Formats: sequence, C-alpha cells, structure tokens
Amino acid sequence: MARLRAHNIAVSLDGFATGEGQSLETPFGHAGGRLMSWFFPTRTFAAASGHEAEATGAGSTGVDDAFAAQSWNGIGAEIMGANKFGPLSPPWWEDESWRGWWGDEPPFRTPVVVLTHHEREDLVQGETTFLFRDTTPEAALAEAAELAGGLDVRLGGGATVVREFLDADLVDHLHLVVVPIVLGRGVRIWDGQEGLEERFSIETTASPSGVVHQVFTRTR
Repeated sequence: MARLRAHNIAVSLDGFATGEGQSLETPFGHAGGRLMSWFFPTRTFAAASGHEAEATGAGSTGVDDAFAAQSWNGIGAEIMGANKFGPLSPPWWEDESWRGWWGDEPPFRTPVVVLTHHEREDLVQGETTFLFRDTTPEAALAEAAELAGGLDVRLGGGATVVREFLDADLVDHLHLVVVPIVLGRGVRIWDGQEGLEERFSIETTASPSGVVHQVFTRTR
C-alpha cells in the first residue's frame, strides 16, 4: 500500500512554512530564499536543478543532503497545492501559457496531482505530467496512489495542503526542517494541529548548517 510522505517542509522558528506576499518574483513571499537556504547548497538540489552532480561533484554532502535525498527514493507520484505550481500574483490559472516554476523539464518525473479550484487540461512537461483536480484529500490520494504504480506518494506542499492532509489523518511520514529564522507572518503549518505528536513517533537530528530535521513517522 502506498504511503503518503512529506519531505523537506521548511518551517521558521515561529511556525511559518512560507512568507507573506507570494508573487512571480517571490515564490516564498517575504521569506525569500531563507527557508530553503539549507537545501540550495546540497548535491540533491544540484541534481534536481539539472546539474550533473555525480559527475561534477556539484553540491555539498552531509546531514542536509542525506535528508534531502530521501525525498526522491521510492516515489511514484506527487500531490501539491496550487500555490506550489504557480504564483498567486499574477494568478497562474488566468495565464494558459503558464507551465509551472520549473521550465521544460521539471524535477518530478512522475505524475503530479495539483489541487486547485481552477481545473484545466493535463499538462505534460518532459517526463512530468501535471493533473489539475478540484477534489478532496482522500480522492487526490486515491488517484495519486493508483498513478504511483505501487510506489509511495510525495506530499509536496505548501503548508495549507500539508495541514489539510494532516487534518484528514492521511500522512504517514512528515519531514520538517526547522530553520533558525523568525518570519512573523505568512502561512503557518501548525494551526489546528494540537495533539499531533500523539499519532507519530518523532526523531530529531541537528545539522551543522543550523537547521534541525524532525521526522514524524505514523505509529500504527
């Protein structure tokens, strides 16, 4: 049975997984690149960005890269929210030419179910197919699990989508990265999640980069 896994969900010290004011120029709002500053130097990011990391040695290894790399192991499909696919300002769904943040070859290379109230035709980009659905978390997971072909499904975010799937008790694995910054505003991940720890076992690993990796594994 496919597990639903969320990886590399970066959160500020005050609980925000993205900043305020997302736009085409600022995908993370006023947070800029600070939430993902631990991720950008890694070999995993270099490879996902199209660099030949193994051949060139591009990117760092170590604790952060080890956690980042796990996001790609055994994944057959992804679920993401509308705000991860494109900007709120200007609204991506009003631009038929918008094909996502990632260019002609997105890093997913699997089917991706995009949860949106603005459905459109499936979009094939290289080895990735985006499917736009206005549906429930349960239905999205059922479709993604079928598309995954026996592999796991990655829950890509953003924070609102992660919260919705936690509310529905569908998440099996949650990897959070606590980043030592204070954002003050944006989209919080913990709202409404009182008692979450009762459903998961939790392991914590500190990194020399200053972030703390927290892994929540569902207890059955």
